[in-house]
Amino acid sequence: MESKAVFTHLANLLQFCIDKKAHLSGKILHGYIFRNGLSADTFLSNRLIKFYSKCGDTSTARHLFDKMPLKNIFSWHAMLDGYCKASKLKDAHEVFAAMPERNTVSWNTLISALVRSGFEREALDVYHLMNLEGFMPTNFTLASVFSACGAFVDVDCGRECHGVAIKIGLDKNVFVANALLCMYAKCRGIDDAIQAFGDLSIPNEVSFTAMMGILAESGRVEEAFSMFRTMHRTGIRIDSVSLSSVMGVCAKDGSGEFGITSESYGFPSNMHGQQIHGLTVKLGFERDLHLINSLLDMYAKKGDMTSAAVFFNNLPETSVVSWNIMIGGYGQKHDIEKALDYMQRMLYQGFEPDDVTYINMLVACIKSGDIEIGRRIFDRMLCPSLSSWNAIISGYSQSENHIDAIKLFREMQFREVPPDRTTLSIVLSSCAGMGLLEGGKQLHAASIRALFHMDIYLASGLIGLYSKCHKIEMAKCIFNKMPELDIACWNSMIAGLSLNSLDKEAFSLFKQMLGKGLLSTQFSYAIILSCCANLSSLSQGRQIHAQIAKDGYMNDVFVGSALINMYAKCGDVDGAREFFDEMPFRNIVTWNEMIHGYAQNGRGEEAVSIYEDMIESGEEPDAIAFVAVLTACSHSGLVDMGIEIFNSMKLKHGVDPLVDHYTCIIDALGRAGRFHEAEALIDRMPYKDDPIIWEVLLSSCRVHANVSLGRIAAEELFRLDPQNSAPYVLLGNIYSSLGRWEEAKVVRKLMSDKQVSKNPGYSWAEPKNRMEVDLNDDYRMMVDEFEAANL
Repeated sequence: MESKAVFTHLANLLQFCIDKKAHLSGKILHGYIFRNGLSADTFLSNRLIKFYSKCGDTSTARHLFDKMPLKNIFSWHAMLDGYCKASKLKDAHEVFAAMPERNTVSWNTLISALVRSGFEREALDVYHLMNLEGFMPTNFTLASVFSACGAFVDVDCGRECHGVAIKIGLDKNVFVANALLCMYAKCRGIDDAIQAFGDLSIPNEVSFTAMMGILAESGRVEEAFSMFRTMHRTGIRIDSVSLSSVMGVCAKDGSGEFGITSESYGFPSNMHGQQIHGLTVKLGFERDLHLINSLLDMYAKKGDMTSAAVFFNNLPETSVVSWNIMIGGYGQKHDIEKALDYMQRMLYQGFEPDDVTYINMLVACIKSGDIEIGRRIFDRMLCPSLSSWNAIISGYSQSENHIDAIKLFREMQFREVPPDRTTLSIVLSSCAGMGLLEGGKQLHAASIRALFHMDIYLASGLIGLYSKCHKIEMAKCIFNKMPELDIACWNSMIAGLSLNSLDKEAFSLFKQMLGKGLLSTQFSYAIILSCCANLSSLSQGRQIHAQIAKDGYMNDVFVGSALINMYAKCGDVDGAREFFDEMPFRNIVTWNEMIHGYAQNGRGEEAVSIYEDMIESGEEPDAIAFVAVLTACSHSGLVDMGIEIFNSMKLKHGVDPLVDHYTCIIDALGRAGRFHEAEALIDRMPYKDDPIIWEVLLSSCRVHANVSLGRIAAEELFRLDPQNSAPYVLLGNIYSSLGRWEEAKVVRKLMSDKQVSKNPGYSWAEPKNRMEVDLNDDYRMMVDEFEAANL
């Protein structure tokens, strides 16, 4: 009896050492057990193995295990559990394979360890083996398996396991059901999740919280709030986790489609958030730091930085997370000064910035367009993370400073920081922007080495690169070899075909995309409308317009701008204006398209009128707007109005005139025969070596038979662009029109001596929705121009 009491006392002492991880005390007990010859006892040895495993000393635990004369299933489980908790999965596999007998606990221990360590596929393989050996899964098994399916985004396997849960009656188990909901959330199986939630007889706070997250992520914000209200009304305990989750829902609320927010209906955009804030105070969670940060994040994501600042300044305590939220919030508002101010205050109060702080600051600088400050912040970082590298490279790429983006990428390689798919995609975009084909090919090779070449995200970037470098066959090859394609890949390929003047192929591919059941995006419609415009196919453009209305994109400002461009280029400028007047939202692109549409169709006065309406609406014209309105003035003979608008560019709107603006004004003056003013403008402009300027002037000289100025313009073009046939044709035509045949022959001979050839012309028509092109390979225009000279 006394011996049994000693055993019980020793076992209790060992359990105490296990619970408290009392390593030294446990070793003393081990010494006592060894000295008193009790080491052969299986029960005490199992406790010792568990103790050493809990203290992280698996080598001693394994030594004890190997020395045990008699092992039972608990001995094997103790060793297996020790290796699993220490994440020594290779050793765990060895122990598992050597077990003389296994039960459900053995399988569960290994499966859960694999899931915890990120080996989800291996965990699923072990689960399938468990089924083959005839073991029935428990609630712990299924919870781990659902977690693996979610992490691996394997919804088919998840549904199969869901069926198993129903078959063995575990689908009603709250523990299993909650894991099932989380799995469907990660796999975007919103309908499956709703059905699984409905099957729960008694959902708990975890079930409701999971469903709120699923609905919010799917954009069904009101349903997520309804779920929270149901949870509240049914008396289910609301904890800080539930409140933090619903706060995430509040952050998404009101960011409606097409720019429509809850404020449009007279409610504050963060109304729900304010209500949950009040509930937080009522339930006494106002000092919970995690929840406080969720509240702060909600105000910041809603763009209500005034409320966020008031709330932040009254916090009883803050953390690095709190400061990061404020810096990130001001960054999203493009307020770089406030973001810098909060970072300085953070440092002053003794908080050490982390990687998130620097990334938020970098994003703030990039969004504010201040890449120089962003670079200074980046250079201060001793060991920038991959996210920091991606942020600063992206900043350079977005600001079209592609050379520095590529230089930084090279520096990143020298520092042996391995790129991810985001890095490669950003740098591919810069290579495409520069037309740097060789650099893009090297990145393609790097993506193959890093096993990213079948990545959908990267594939769209590669298609874009080869398309912009006019290697459309290579782009097609990548597109056709992808085992799976998302909407971004389809859009990239359609855009690439259009960019390479293959608009009919682009249209055909768009139809294929719709046939496969993919839903078009705003970008898809903008591209295909551009194709219709390039093909001057009004009938197909109207069909796309009808589809846009059906899909609910009529209020999208970018799609609307593309529609205006399509109608105007197809000659239906009144249809473009009708749609323009109906648009609820407009931006500078929309106004520019409408002005340009009138300009293209020779309706200059209306173009000037809508330009004036744009200024009156408060929209500031940009360089493109001035090109459009000056073109309209030029084509409609509104010379004085054009000069007035040109002079107002810098004085009233702060826009420096570019070569295109000078070209428009010189064209207007030349068409009107005001050559002295045109010459004076050319003398003082900074773009004297641009061939387009001289070609425009020469064309006007041909109309007005201005031989002296025409000869000067032609000579400048011979110098600047010697292989361009236009100046020879135009100068020769000036001489021909005046009967100066000998001089016309001299020009033609000069053209022949320099081996300058004229590209063939073409004509097109659109009978019954198809394009027919007639190439004129016989230099018909050239013969017409010089027919008189051949007499």
